[in-house]
Amino acid sequence: MTEPTNYKDPLNFTKMHGLGNDFMVVNAVTRQIELSKEQIASLARRQFGIGFDQLLIVEPPTSPDLDFCYRIFNLDGSEVEHCGNGARCFAAYVYQQGLSIKNPLRVGTVNRVLSLKTEDNGEVTVDMGAPETAPQKLPLRASASAITYSRTIQLGSGPMEIEFSAVSMGNPHAVIKVTDVDNTAVKEIGKALGSHPDFPEGVNVGFMEISSRSAIKLRVFERGTGETLACGTGACAAVVAGCLQGLLDDTVKVNLPGGQLNIHWLKPDAPVMMTGPVSTVYEGTIQI
Repeated sequence: MTEPTNYKDPLNFTKMHGLGNDFMVVNAVTRQIELSKEQIASLARRQFGIGFDQLLIVEPPTSPDLDFCYRIFNLDGSEVEHCGNGARCFAAYVYQQGLSIKNPLRVGTVNRVLSLKTEDNGEVTVDMGAPETAPQKLPLRASASAITYSRTIQLGSGPMEIEFSAVSMGNPHAVIKVTDVDNTAVKEIGKALGSHPDFPEGVNVGFMEISSRSAIKLRVFERGTGETLACGTGACAAVVAGCLQGLLDDTVKVNLPGGQLNIHWLKPDAPVMMTGPVSTVYEGTIQI
């Protein structure tokens, strides 16, 4: 995205959320849309724009085996690879706008293909693909692959040693196991580890409190956004991290500040399946 484009006609959009992780969704299937980072950041401002965690742009398929493609932008205008809550909103948007009646849908993102299935109760199950744990897949600078890694971060109170698991769900996640997620310095630790030089492209930081082998509490500090009420890829990454450490079963309820996701993962080469709700807030138009 380069120079800002001024559009003669207003831009139609839909405001949606998945467990409070909220999105502005626009249709670029029937109309070409190109927004600059500055325009996206302006639209994302809750006091002066529409307000959202991420912008989703629905696009035509780039190959015959896909039904659609979509692009994802953080509130600072940076493009990201994947968003689980956004994928569920995407499926609901396509049906609500009459763009398709197929179920499931095959959708292409920047770096993977997703299968989105709308359930009878209105929730959406997303085949998130198989997780990647090799350091170079995040990327993470490390001498060898490991179940957990350790790095020193600088906080206002001084240096702190952090142990984390590293998982890519199409976007990078560092998952930290904590004893009390409600009383953890999510913002301070998330910013410090998220910008650690050993993550050259940054990283989303998850804070996981294990309630039982089938339930966790999770907070996520996302790149370019900050802490959100829910993060679908973060929920998947946390369950993968817990399973690899032998702490979780293959089906886990993930309790996020915005609500609950159900995550199912059988084995390392299997896809992670995520099921959760989606809501449409309102539709509107805005002059760009």
